[in-house]
Amino acid sequence: MTYMQIALYTIILLCFAASVLFVNYNYSFYDRPIAKIIKTNLEETIEIKDMFDNKDQRFTQQIIAELKNGPEKGQLIHLKNEYSSSGAYDQAYRVGNELFVLINENIKDSTYLTGTIKDVKRDKYVLMIAWVFIFILLIVGKKHGLFSIISLAVNALLLSYALDVYVKNPSISLLLICGICAILFTIISLLLVNGFNEKSYAAIVATLLGTFISLLITYLVMRITSENGLRYEEMQFLTRPYKLVFMAGLFVGSLGAVMDVAITMSSSIFALYEKDNNIPVKALKKSALDIGKDIMGTMTSILFFAYISGSIPMLILYLKNASPLAYSLSMNLSLELARALAGGIGIVLAIPIGLYTSIFFVNRKRARS
Repeated sequence: MTYMQIALYTIILLCFAASVLFVNYNYSFYDRPIAKIIKTNLEETIEIKDMFDNKDQRFTQQIIAELKNGPEKGQLIHLKNEYSSSGAYDQAYRVGNELFVLINENIKDSTYLTGTIKDVKRDKYVLMIAWVFIFILLIVGKKHGLFSIISLAVNALLLSYALDVYVKNPSISLLLICGICAILFTIISLLLVNGFNEKSYAAIVATLLGTFISLLITYLVMRITSENGLRYEEMQFLTRPYKLVFMAGLFVGSLGAVMDVAITMSSSIFALYEKDNNIPVKALKKSALDIGKDIMGTMTSILFFAYISGSIPMLILYLKNASPLAYSLSMNLSLELARALAGGIGIVLAIPIGLYTSIFFVNRKRARS
C-alpha cells in the first residue's frame, strides 16, 4: 500500500468519524425544535372498519421527550401520537427516536411542556446508509469506486444547480437545460470512471446518440398519436408546462440505462481487442452483438421494474377501493410505461451505435500502431 493510498483511506475514515459525530450533535443547526424520546406509553387501541369491511387498528401513544435545542433546551415535553396498524401516513415511535416538534406555548401542564409532532429527524439513518454504500463501492471498485462517488456527487450538484436555474428563470426551456445536463453527466461520469481513452470516447458518443435518438422517436410518436393514453393527472399541480417536464424527465431517466449499455459494449470490444490485437473486425462484431443481446433483455427489465415499482402502492389503493383494473392501470402506469418504453428504445439503440462507434475507435487505434 502506497503513502497516497494510506493518506486517502485516512481522509475517508476521518470524514466518516466527523460526519457521524456531526449528525449526533447537530441540534443547534436546526431552526425547528427537536425532541428526543425518553419514554413511551401505549394508551388506547381502537379497531375500525372501512366501507369494504377491511379491519384496521388505531393506537394512541403518549410520549415524553427531552428538547435538544432552542430556548427550552433540556426541558421535557409531552407529545401524543396517533397511528394506525397500516402505517401508511403515520408510525409508532420508540425510545431514542428524535422528532421535530411544534411547542404549544399556550398549553402547559404542571410538569411538562406540550406540543405536536411534525416530522422525524432522519439524518442519522440517511448518513449510515450513505456510508454503507460508499464503503461497498470502495471495497469492490477501489479507485474506480472512488471516482464513481466523485462523479455521483458532481452530477447531483449539477442537477440541483440546473433545476435551481430553471425555477428562477422559467423562460429557459427545461428540455434545453436537461439536454445540456445529459451531455455533462455523460462526459463527467465516463471520463472520471474510465479515464481519457478511446473506450470512454466511444461510450460517450454512443450514450449521447442513443439518448437523443430515443427522445426524438418518443417525441414523434407522442405527436403522431396526439398523446392518447397518457394520463397527466399526477402532474396537474405543476405551475409549469407539465408535458415539457415529462419530456425532460424522460431525458434524464433513460440516460443512466443507455450509458450502462454503451460502456458495456465499449468495454467488451476493447477488452477483446486488447487480448488479441489481430482479431478480425467480423469476430469483434459477432462477439459484441452476442453480448448486446444478452444484456438487452435484462437492462430493459431493470428499467421497467424501476419505473413500475413506484406505482404499486397507488395501484393497491385504487384496487382496494373497487376501481376497475383497466382504469387503475391507465391512471397509474401510463406515464411509467412511457418512460420505460422510451428508455428501452434508448437501450436497444445503444447496442448497434456502441458497437460501430467502438469499432471505429478500435480501427483508428490500429491505424496509429
